[in-house]
Amino acid sequence: MDHFEYRGGVLHAEDVPLPVIAAEVGTPVYVYSRATLTRHARVFRDALKVLPKVHLAFAVKSNPNLAVLKVLAAEGYGADVVSAGEMERALAAGIPAADVVFSGVGKTAAEMRRALAVGCGQFNLESEEEGIELAEIAASMGLVATATLRINPDVDAGTHAKISTGKAENKFGVPFDRAGGIYARLSALPGLNLRGLALHIGSQLAKLDPLEAAFTKAGALMQAIRGEGFAVTHMDLGGGVGVPYKAGDVFPQPAEYAAMVARVTAGWDATLMFEPGRVITGNTGVLLTEVVRVKQGALHPWVVVDAAMNDLARPAMYDAWHDFSAVAPTGPTMTANIVGPICESSDTFAMAREIDVVARGDLAVFRTAGAYGATMANTYNSRPMVPEVMVDGGKWAVVADRIEPATILSAERVPDWLA
Repeated sequence: MDHFEYRGGVLHAEDVPLPVIAAEVGTPVYVYSRATLTRHARVFRDALKVLPKVHLAFAVKSNPNLAVLKVLAAEGYGADVVSAGEMERALAAGIPAADVVFSGVGKTAAEMRRALAVGCGQFNLESEEEGIELAEIAASMGLVATATLRINPDVDAGTHAKISTGKAENKFGVPFDRAGGIYARLSALPGLNLRGLALHIGSQLAKLDPLEAAFTKAGALMQAIRGEGFAVTHMDLGGGVGVPYKAGDVFPQPAEYAAMVARVTAGWDATLMFEPGRVITGNTGVLLTEVVRVKQGALHPWVVVDAAMNDLARPAMYDAWHDFSAVAPTGPTMTANIVGPICESSDTFAMAREIDVVARGDLAVFRTAGAYGATMANTYNSRPMVPEVMVDGGKWAVVADRIEPATILSAERVPDWLA
């Protein structure tokens, strides 16, 4: 469910007509619904109440906008971060450092020092080498780093290859068959408090079976490690629950996910940690765009919009589907290709798609754009950085400015020897 609906034939974000935002901010622009964000955060959080001990850390990479993080902080979410920059955003949003989980395969020494200095609650270690380095840095600072060891359970998530992270050939985590020995060696290091295991097998999962298989393997490893005399008090189960991008698609609901977790983890006696991202923010946003022109094609007309692959990269990167809807549909439909203005054939949002009839100057939206949308935007072709807006009932505000090419150009320098 989201709060983008037609009223009087015009698409609204909560109580705000989208043409109002387009007129004042311009297009393309991301528009987020606070009501949708809050609802999804609460539905996921409340579903997990069937579990005895839970820690929720929102996956900041899915949407790092400060206003979004402020809303989630108020809902009691911590943060799962994969860079010092994401950590600073979480802290600026009011998320306590103790509720921050630092994940990622390439943490630098500088990032580790900064995270230790602010009191980061947990590091998810991706390798034995990283654990040794973190322990040395923490000891040199007179601190002890709290950590879990990320395992690679070699489970196929059944999702797109580029967002699958739990197979043996993926770069994440330590090999499952070596995890016990690595856990034992890292547990002996001064400067490191290794308290559990972590895993994350992929994003946008359509079925719960791969997650259940991964959690079952992790549980068996947990018991084996405890059997060797080592403490395991926390189990980070990652994220990955998907959302429907295409009308009619069905994905597991948070309550179904929670019931599966409760069944698999019964008797674990550990704090269960979760890193939801897309499932919280996916339906929170749309990308509002304007039709530049409709160009005749060999088979179907080309609908050229002012949004591009630099604004919404998912279709170009993952062949991802986003429903495309006119803001003020007139009723008829047509079969068309939807593309952006960038000089790349991959700047294509849809081919031979049945859509509302649109013409030059019409507004339209790409739906389910609240996750992995603005966060992946760039300035390719020297285009502006796309702005972001948040709506709250009848109120709305720009929560990230459009960064114009002139501003980006001003950060560049010509050396004297080229002057």
